[in-house]
Amino acid sequence: MKEYKLFTPEKVGSIDVKNRVVMAPMTRCRSIGNVPNDLMASYYNQRSGAGLIISEGTSPSPNGLGYARIPGLFSNEQTEGWKKVTTAVHQDGGKIFVQLMHAGRISHSLNMPEGSEILAPSAVKASGQMWTDSAMMQDFPIPKAMTPEDLVSAKAEYVTAAKNALEAGFDGVELHSANGYLLEQFLSPVSNVRTDNYGGSIENRCRFVIEVVTEVAAAIGKDITGIRLSPFGVASDMPHYPEIEATYDYLSEQLNQLDIAYIHLVDHSAMGAPEVPITIKKLIRNNFKNTIILAGGYELDRAEADIQNGLGDLIAIGRPFIFNPDLTERMQNNWPLSEGQSMDQFYSADEKGYTDYPVYKAL
Repeated sequence: MKEYKLFTPEKVGSIDVKNRVVMAPMTRCRSIGNVPNDLMASYYNQRSGAGLIISEGTSPSPNGLGYARIPGLFSNEQTEGWKKVTTAVHQDGGKIFVQLMHAGRISHSLNMPEGSEILAPSAVKASGQMWTDSAMMQDFPIPKAMTPEDLVSAKAEYVTAAKNALEAGFDGVELHSANGYLLEQFLSPVSNVRTDNYGGSIENRCRFVIEVVTEVAAAIGKDITGIRLSPFGVASDMPHYPEIEATYDYLSEQLNQLDIAYIHLVDHSAMGAPEVPITIKKLIRNNFKNTIILAGGYELDRAEADIQNGLGDLIAIGRPFIFNPDLTERMQNNWPLSEGQSMDQFYSADEKGYTDYPVYKAL
C-alpha cells in the first residue's frame, strides 16, 4: 500500500497531532440557546480520528452570535458545555481548537440576545439574507460602525473567550478572519470605509486583525494561536478589490513576525467561488514560516500532492466529514466514501444528518 505523508504525525505550534488531516470548521446550528450540548459532544467524538478538529464558528461575544443556534464562549454555562466536547475528543486521542468567530454585520437581531448590537467596521449593509428561526429569511440590517470603545471591548472579548477556551479544555484557538465575518470586514475597503487608524491604507485595515491576534497570543500563547484567511473569497458579500494580493502579502508578513502556530488558508472554488490564485498561496507560504493548513475541496491524492510539494503542512476537509465520521480511516484504507444526502439537514436542530451517519463496515 502506498505510504501517504498525510497520515503521519505532525506538530502544529506546540501541539502534537496524530495525522495531518484536519476536520474543517463547519457551522451546524445544534447549539440550542447558544450553549454546547451532549449531542455536539457525540458529533465531535465520532470525528476524532482527524489529527486536528477545528470547531464550528463560536462567538466570543453576544454581539457576535449572528446565526441561529451557534455556540458562544463568553459565559460559564458555555464553557462548561464545551468541556463535554473537548473531553469527548480527547478520550479518543484527538486534538481540538476552537474557532472564534464574531459575525459582525453578518447577523440579524432575531438571532441575537437582548441588549446586543450588530457591529461592523463601518455602517455598510451586506447584501443578501440570513435565516432566523422566528421569521425565516430576513435581509441583513445596517450595522453600527464600531466606536473606539467598541474596538477595545471587542478585543477584550476575544481575549476572554480564548482564556475560556483553555479552561474548557481546547488545545488552542483559531481566529476566524475569513468568509466575510468581523475580522475580514476590517481587511476589505468595501466593508471598511473608516477614516481613522483602522481604515484607508493596507496597514490601517490590517491593524484590528493584528491587534486581536497579538492580544490573544499574549494571553494564551502564540504556539496555540492560529488564524483562518480567505483571500479572494466572496462569502458574505465580500467583493474583490484591487489590493487583495498586497493586503494578504502584508498581513502574512505581520503574522509571521508574531510567530503564531498556523495560518489556515481556505479556497472555496470547489463550491463555486472564484479560485484563490496559486500565486497568493505561494506568497503566503513564502512569507509565513510556521504551519500552513490548506482547505478547499480536497480529496486524498490532491491533499497528498500539496503536502509533498510543500504548499501546505496539513489539509482541512469539510463536507466529507459530515457524511463520513470515520473519514480519516476510510481514506487511509481506501474504503469508499459515503456521499451523504442533501444540505437540508446541515443546519437543522437535531441528530438527523448530524450524528446518524454510520462508520464503514469492512467485509
